[in-house]
Amino acid sequence: MNKDKRIIDYDALVIGAGIAGGETALNLANNGYKVLLVEKDRSIGGKMILLSKVFPTLDCAACITTPKVSEIARHKNITIFTESEVTNITKNVENKFTAQITKKPRYVHVEDCTACQLCEKVCPVNVRDQYQFGLIGRKAAFIPFSIANPKAAAIDIENCTLCGACEKVCPTHCIDFTMETEYYELHAKTVIMATGFNLFDPLEMPRYGYNQYKNVITSMQMEREIAPTRPYNTILRPGDGKVPDKIAYVLCVGSRDKTVGNPICSQVCCMYSIKQAQLLMGALPMADVTIYYINIRSFGKGFEEFYQQAKGMGVNFIKGKIAKITEKENGNLILRYEDINEGVLKEAEHDMVVLSVGAKSNPTAKTIFDNGTLKFDQLNFIAQSDLMESPSKTNIDGVFVAGTASGPMDIPDSILSAGSASSEAISYLIQNELA
Repeated sequence: MNKDKRIIDYDALVIGAGIAGGETALNLANNGYKVLLVEKDRSIGGKMILLSKVFPTLDCAACITTPKVSEIARHKNITIFTESEVTNITKNVENKFTAQITKKPRYVHVEDCTACQLCEKVCPVNVRDQYQFGLIGRKAAFIPFSIANPKAAAIDIENCTLCGACEKVCPTHCIDFTMETEYYELHAKTVIMATGFNLFDPLEMPRYGYNQYKNVITSMQMEREIAPTRPYNTILRPGDGKVPDKIAYVLCVGSRDKTVGNPICSQVCCMYSIKQAQLLMGALPMADVTIYYINIRSFGKGFEEFYQQAKGMGVNFIKGKIAKITEKENGNLILRYEDINEGVLKEAEHDMVVLSVGAKSNPTAKTIFDNGTLKFDQLNFIAQSDLMESPSKTNIDGVFVAGTASGPMDIPDSILSAGSASSEAISYLIQNELA
């Protein structure tokens, strides 16, 4: 395989194009710096672009994200690499960084694609749609989701049969199966790590029955069910397509739990569950929604009022720890739990269970810097060298961290973190220019 590298130069490298990475790149670009924004996925926007609404205001997440994403994509000082990974970064004696970047082929020339979706219609291959978190299928030739940026087709080459149907029907002839992986060597003056977080995998807690019982889903799957770009026209349980009558939320799945290696609070699970409960009460007025919790941590501005509002709407809150979930023949689920207030074991039947999964660090961040020079904390989040005075600084001069790469936080805090990282990076660039 030909691994000839193209040499490219930018002022700043931003790794991760979620809300924090995008905001960081935009701030740097607006100050005249040339930025390379690298994203491993097929679209920029991160997890926020897939959400329904944001708490506690219930503003439309897509309405907030898509204009920002569009601004990032159109900015003359920002170059975006999607489906790309930074494999190694080293710092030289001149305080500059050399990064190795691998850009995977999309098998579609994005600049020529009109997003007509004709390739989707003729593609014979059906696979699970990862952007809808497996709730429905998609084709091997597909547009990731309706508000993706870039909004262009992609070929899932691992599942493609190379039948050529998409090539024949494409009106602009933008599908190209000869595209190959591209390799770049980037020279940059500063690096911002915005690698984000991973959602906890509930398969690590088999007592909840995820992937065993079809009507046990994750909070992100429910998020897709209530989002404007949702897979169904209403809220359905996956097992049989029934509209659920009794929905249960299990909080702290994979957070505040030493047994799964994540003893910390994920900070957002209580509030996003309460948000979803409120939205469900609006979408399914006759449904019963129950939230099983250890503690409700409504610590932010307007959070406690939001919690009390959910209570007023009729959401049931039970202070209880779920021991086990079992399934009945009709697909309904029995939750066995400890009622903490009464100190007794109880059982309750629900026809759908949502696991409110926590946040974990993104392990890929640890593989990027040469010889492990970038420091991490005990939970593998990027360590902040001065948390109080300058939370975006790392142990490497010229490397900064933004958003949830340093720990769990909500969207406003991620944006504030991005502001801190971009400000510190600009100061660093100015100091080096004057040196």
